[in-house]
Amino acid sequence: MSDERPTRVIRARDWQWQGVSVHAYKTEGTHFRGVTRQTLLGTAEDEAALALETRYFEVEPGGYTSLEQHGHPHSVVILRGRGEVILEDRLEPVAPHDVVYIGPWAAHQFHATGDEPLGFLCIVSRDRDRPRLADDDTVARISANPEVARRLRR
Repeated sequence: MSDERPTRVIRARDWQWQGVSVHAYKTEGTHFRGVTRQTLLGTAEDEAALALETRYFEVEPGGYTSLEQHGHPHSVVILRGRGEVILEDRLEPVAPHDVVYIGPWAAHQFHATGDEPLGFLCIVSRDRDRPRLADDDTVARISANPEVARRLRR
């Protein structure tokens, strides 16, 4: 059998995938805390037909991602830990096996609220716009919900 269409299994141990580097979530800024990223699939030349990227994010206990928005939708599958996600003007609890859909331009932020890291897969299109931090008007709008205002970090 030829190897024209490479297939593989990427094995994980202790939430780190074989041959995959662990990177800082973002390279600069103070609008997030305690987050790492591993890109599992979708960036290699031989994965171009996939058209998606599969990434694993891990948020340390008490940590959070940036409050951001972007034009591309994406899905998130919670694998470990407990947390809360801001989805526009709602605050939703999340736990293993929950699936989150984030629509275009929806303000969102993940928080690890338990004693272990919040780990999740994030699946996005390879061709996508760059995230941007939520602006002051968006923050004011979603903060009208006191639960969101209490949890939100910038």
